[in-house]
Order: sequence, then structure tokens, then C-alpha cells
Amino acid sequence: MRAITLRAYGPPDVLHEEDVPKPAPRASDLVVRVRAASVNPVDCKIRSGGQRNVIRYTFPWVLGLDVSGVVEAVGAGVTRFRVGDEVWSSPTHRRFGTYAEYVCIDEREAALKPKNLSHEEAASIPLVGLTAYQCVVEKGRLRAGQTVLVHAGSGGVGCAAIQVAKHLGARVVATASSEEKRRFAVEQGADEAYGYEEFAAHVRPDVVVDPVGGKLLTETLPTLAPLGTIVAVGYAGGWWEELSPALLVGRNVGIQGFYLGRLTERKPEIVKSAADELLRLWSEGAVRPVVGVSFPLDQAAAAHTLIEERRHVAKVVLVP
Repeated sequence: MRAITLRAYGPPDVLHEEDVPKPAPRASDLVVRVRAASVNPVDCKIRSGGQRNVIRYTFPWVLGLDVSGVVEAVGAGVTRFRVGDEVWSSPTHRRFGTYAEYVCIDEREAALKPKNLSHEEAASIPLVGLTAYQCVVEKGRLRAGQTVLVHAGSGGVGCAAIQVAKHLGARVVATASSEEKRRFAVEQGADEAYGYEEFAAHVRPDVVVDPVGGKLLTETLPTLAPLGTIVAVGYAGGWWEELSPALLVGRNVGIQGFYLGRLTERKPEIVKSAADELLRLWSEGAVRPVVGVSFPLDQAAAAHTLIEERRHVAKVVLVP
């Protein structure tokens, strides 16, 4: 089968299409014919070596965390799915990633694709949708009437967080790096959108969803309303700065962290509950996945370049 392999850390052009053996299922696995796989910023960090101190990857490695496709075969122990089912997933118990024609998925981590979504839309859901939902609902404990600040509001997590927060009755303020991206965030439901250098003068948030990290988290901390919470979910803008607990105690505020992969491994029932709720919201039209651009599988390097240059909005998807 065709797959995009990583054999050494480096810039986007280290990604190459190769013929690799088709995966064989374990007893609990589905063999899924990939119809779409999303590209996430963490994929770029893995490729460049930015995650090497977090997880050791064995080369050659196939990147990719989210997938939507059709079940082609099932392991002997599979009970919930059958050949021909359309499914989506963000698999963690995988041996290889989703930038390929086929991938094996443990049935515990798969769900039937909603019929009203395309494969490209469904592939854009798992990582960012579940992250946004957990940050706003579980970590942020948002209540109607509160104010939510969503950094990188035009990105995948940002779009999803805006939609979830608006559905729950919040005032939503977004940040983005350009006027075009700020308009896009407003189109997704944000009440207001500002540049990173100006948001602090306009918002006192109860909940902050921050996929950017770096110095932006430090700069956001003084803007929190009393009892407010920042939920840190990524470091697209650089590693987090060291912070003293005194900055939290004195302001009566907090910082929480969220990492979907580890939560899926250790508390799968929580993630399953969130996925069920998201499916309900999608079926009702309360939230919707947004695909910014799709690339053929063999243009994975171009997709990574687009994300690293921060020229994309919403989700970037690969289509084998």
C-alpha cells in the first residue's frame, strides 16, 4: 500500500511516499481503507523532532492521528463493526499512523461516521473536536453567560472551541494573527476577534483555550477574571515559560493542561462520553467540522509547509 513515511527528523521534504506492507489486524482491530486523514500541528512537531523528548519514534514511521474511512476487514474478536461500515477515529493503540491507504484501528477507538458528514469532515473531527469539547466543558467547566477567550481561533481546535462555547451560551472572543483569520473566527461564531498584541485590552475571560503556548500563556494570565482558568493544550508558539504559583494564588486563577492521547489511554470512558455528546451536537447541527483545504496523499509535505507557515485556516486534510 502507499504510505507517507518518516525516516529521519527534518523539514517537510523528509516526508516521502513509499510502498509498505498492508497492516494485518490483531483480534480487536479493524482494517480501515483510509478515505481522509487530517494533518495536525503535532504531526509537524513529530516530523521536525520537536516531540523526540516526549515519545521515541521508530523509523520508518507513518505519521497521522485522525482518520475516516471504510472497514475492509475485522479481527476475530471484533463485535461492534462489520465490513463496509464507515468509521472515524483518532487511534492511539496503533502501530502506524493514518497517512496511508490503510490503517488498523482498535474497535474501542472507532465510531460510525455520521451519514451527514463527508470523510474529509469526519477526519477533521476527532483530535480537535474532542480536545475543544474537553477544554471548554470538562476542564473549563463553562457556564452560560461566561466569557471564553480562544487563542488561534481560526485553527482546528479554535474553530471547534468557538462553536462549542457559543452553543453553551458564552460570549466568545478569539485571537488570530491576520485580519483574514480574525474574520474567519467571527464567521465560526466568535463575537469579537483581536490580534495577539491587542486582546488584553478587550477581554477578562472566565475560560481560556490556548493551543499556542509560549509567552502568550504568560501574557494571558493577567487578563483572567477571578476564578478564571487557562486550559493549555499545545505549544504551537513555543514551549511554555516557567511560572510561579504565586501568580495564580494572588489572582485567584488557575492553569490546567489537556492531552487527549494520554486521557484516551487511561480514561477511555471519559473520551467515549465526550465523543457521544459531540456526535449528538453534530447530528443536530449545533457544531460542524470545518475543512480548510484538502491535499492528495503524496502532497503531505506541502500540507506540513502550509501549517508551519501558518497560512491555513481550520483543518488540513490528506486524501489518498
